[in-house]
Amino acid sequence: MDEGEAGWALADLLKLLDLERLELNLFRGQNRDIGSGRLFGGQVLAQSLIAAARTVEEGRAAHSLHGYFMLAGDLDTPVVYQVDRIRDGKSFTTRRVLAIQEGREIFTMTASFHVAEPGIEHALPMPRVPAPEELPRELDLVRAMADRIPEPLRGIYTQDRPIDFRTVAPVDPFAPEVREPVKHMWFRAEGAMPDDAVLHQAVLAYASDYGLLGTSLLPHGLSFLMRRVQAASLDHAVWFHRPCRVDDWLLYAMDAPAAAGSRAFTRGSIYTRDGTLAVSTAQEGLIRLRGSG
Repeated sequence: MDEGEAGWALADLLKLLDLERLELNLFRGQNRDIGSGRLFGGQVLAQSLIAAARTVEEGRAAHSLHGYFMLAGDLDTPVVYQVDRIRDGKSFTTRRVLAIQEGREIFTMTASFHVAEPGIEHALPMPRVPAPEELPRELDLVRAMADRIPEPLRGIYTQDRPIDFRTVAPVDPFAPEVREPVKHMWFRAEGAMPDDAVLHQAVLAYASDYGLLGTSLLPHGLSFLMRRVQAASLDHAVWFHRPCRVDDWLLYAMDAPAAAGSRAFTRGSIYTRDGTLAVSTAQEGLIRLRGSG
């Protein structure tokens, strides 16, 4: 894959985040298939953040967002984002976003924005892991096993990606071994990003849904490619502690502390290359096993 192909993949993602304004608080977004057969949760999350941010005055950045996935989205139908201007305070701005397809509410999110101000600071240290340059690209690993991917999905799974993911100790999705519910993954945009803080937050939100729920499958020797595994994100939360660029390497440290009642809880910490904790995430997902074998 040459730089032109990689750049087009990133440009395609940025175009996906460039929502069409329909009314003052109403926006429309297009979709992209990443192989799941339904809308990728990270896409809806990122587009919702863009919609909310377009109704917020300059000088206020998103510091947290909390979303609930209510229905599986249809890839062939554009998503309409309706923004409710809940509150415009002196320091904080609150927005609620409804994602709608053909009259059905598929996702809802509340986001809070804050003016920049100084305060106390501390953070847990970044885990010690190999540098991204020492790890293979996930896309290269996927392409190496292309003959094992079902034909209808092969082209989608092996297509160019807007984000370069590099996992420490990757798992074979066709024969996963039992491991501790911990995963470390480097990622960055495949190309230079514009100097737009909202876009960086949106692309980061997009990437934050990638691999998080899968961490809960590690101690059970399971993967999403197994037919008996039914999985779906139920909710997703992101806290932006400090600004960071998504076209620089970021380390995503994930773990899954608990799974019970057909639900798994996962959480993540995203660090900059120099070890600064920039973002925290949390997610609960549905995990069902259909039959055995």
